[in-house]
Amino acid sequence: MRSDDAAAAAEHDPSPGHDGRPHVHALPPRGGARRLALTLGLSAAYLLVEVVGGVVSGSLALLADAGHMLSDVAALALSLVAMRIALRPPTPSRTYGYHRAEILAALANGAALVAIAALIVREAVERFSHPSDVRAGLMLAVATGGLVVNLASLVLLHHDRDASLNLRGAWLHVLTDALGSVQAMAAGALIAWFGWRWADPLASLLIALLVAYSAYGLVRESIGVLMEGVPKGLNVDAMGRAIRGVDGVTGVHDLHVWTITSGFVSLSAHVHVAPGREMTALPAVRAMLAERYGITHSTIQIEAAPPPQPIR
Repeated sequence: MRSDDAAAAAEHDPSPGHDGRPHVHALPPRGGARRLALTLGLSAAYLLVEVVGGVVSGSLALLADAGHMLSDVAALALSLVAMRIALRPPTPSRTYGYHRAEILAALANGAALVAIAALIVREAVERFSHPSDVRAGLMLAVATGGLVVNLASLVLLHHDRDASLNLRGAWLHVLTDALGSVQAMAAGALIAWFGWRWADPLASLLIALLVAYSAYGLVRESIGVLMEGVPKGLNVDAMGRAIRGVDGVTGVHDLHVWTITSGFVSLSAHVHVAPGREMTALPAVRAMLAERYGITHSTIQIEAAPPPQPIR
């Protein structure tokens, strides 16, 4: 049986960490939200320019890129709303708050990228069979403007692209749209200079492959978080050995590590400790987890070490 003090220490596991300070959960960067909103405004404004340019020039490539940018505007708006929702405080029915709204947005953005890649492939196949005449000069000018807008958006989002899966998904959307602008520029130039109308669908296929590759990584990581998989870069077996290496600890079981949202890792475990070491083992394990793995949100249940088995 564990002591009453040990039981209280294990069961009364409030949010403060091993040093008595409250845990700081990963929250969306506020500066990132402002930059994302500015990117959304730029993309929405130039979307109208691409639609008008596509209609006037008769370019299916520009109209297709405008459709791609429309999906980007929707994705950026979704990411921004998710960031706002994630800032809401926890409630009695949602004790972790709304952090995973960002993960859901990242998954939706990844799925949208997959759909975009499929649509690009279908459009490219049709253009191979039925190439159309376009006003290449106007097409090139509008596509160049789109590239400038997308490059400005990439610069705005670059600082925060690794802050969360949600922001990475937004950054990937803008990146693929920038590549779409490059594709439209290259196709316009080749059509204007050499009359190579097949350059447009060929470039589209290459862009579709890149979009699909980007989407695969984003969807895989988002599903990993939602399935509460072990965060990338952490080894549960090694963590178990590290916990057993803490002075006074004799064993560990039911060790679980998962991600609430990007940068917010949680851990729970049952830890066996030697008699009389219950009160010192808990802060020692927490300190080790924080210092070695950066995990400050842990729930450790202290249990008395099982008696040694007789030798037969």
